[in-house]
Order: sequence, then C-alpha cells, then structure tokens
Amino acid sequence: MDIKEIQNLIKFVAKSGASEVKLEMDDVKITIRTGTDGKSEPTTYVQQIPMGQPVAQAPAAPVAAPAPAAPATETPEASDDSKYITIKSPIIGTFYRKPSPDKPVFVEVGSSIGEGDVLCVIEAMKLFNEIESEVSGKIVKILVDDASPVEFDQPLFLVDPS
Repeated sequence: MDIKEIQNLIKFVAKSGASEVKLEMDDVKITIRTGTDGKSEPTTYVQQIPMGQPVAQAPAAPVAAPAPAAPATETPEASDDSKYITIKSPIIGTFYRKPSPDKPVFVEVGSSIGEGDVLCVIEAMKLFNEIESEVSGKIVKILVDDASPVEFDQPLFLVDPS
C-alpha cells in the first residue's frame, strides 16, 4: 500500500463520518480515528510489521496470484482495447448505473460523454457518490454489472476518446 492509497483512505474515512477504521494487511496495520465533533483532524497510525517472518510471506503469494491471472485472460482483448481510455473506480463500494431504481441509466454503450458528465454512482457506507467523467468520448463498453461490488481502481468503463 503506497502513500497515495493511504491518503485516499484517510479522505474517504473523514468524509464517511466513521469515528474509527482499522485496516490490517500482510505487512501494514492502519488505524484511522476521526473526532466525534467533526472539527478535529483525522489521526492516523501506520505500523510496519517486520518482514523477517517467512510465515507472513506465504499468504501474500496466493492473494497476489489471482490478480495477474485476470489480465492474462484479457490479453487478447487488451490489444483491441489499447486505444480506449479506462475509467476506474475511485472508491470501494456498490456500483449502480441509475440514480434510483425508477430512473433511466446514466449512460449506455454508444453514449457520447463529456468531461464532468455523471457516469454512475457508487454507494459506500450509505453515501451515494456520483462518478464523473474526466474525459470526453463515446462509451464503448461497460465492464461492471449494475448493483455489483467494486474495488478501488477497478475498471468500470472503456471510452473511445476520438
């Protein structure tokens, strides 16, 4: 986990209103506490666990193994998709294509989009976050099903910028 991911996590926790979040991974423990009055700054503790333990290395290999496997299956498509811009999820949450169940979807395949257009919403901790486009172009592919969980940095859309 790099410093940018930690900073994004701190911002997300501060916006969410949670008073405390603990995250523990193979070699890093993070605790983020925010003030209950909303006026104090978040307090973050990052603790590195010594890497001299071979037992801690064993779980890391299986976790990392599935990630390379997914791009390997997409390798034939990658050459076709290389001319497209990938719009990725900025947060963890549940992906929704519509603002509410009775409304139409934000975008379809073939829709023309501009910078700042809302593409979808991602629900995280009961907050619905509108995801806006940072590029102009045409939606070529929607990579996530409606009401599916998404991870940070997961590809959501392919956009043809031409």
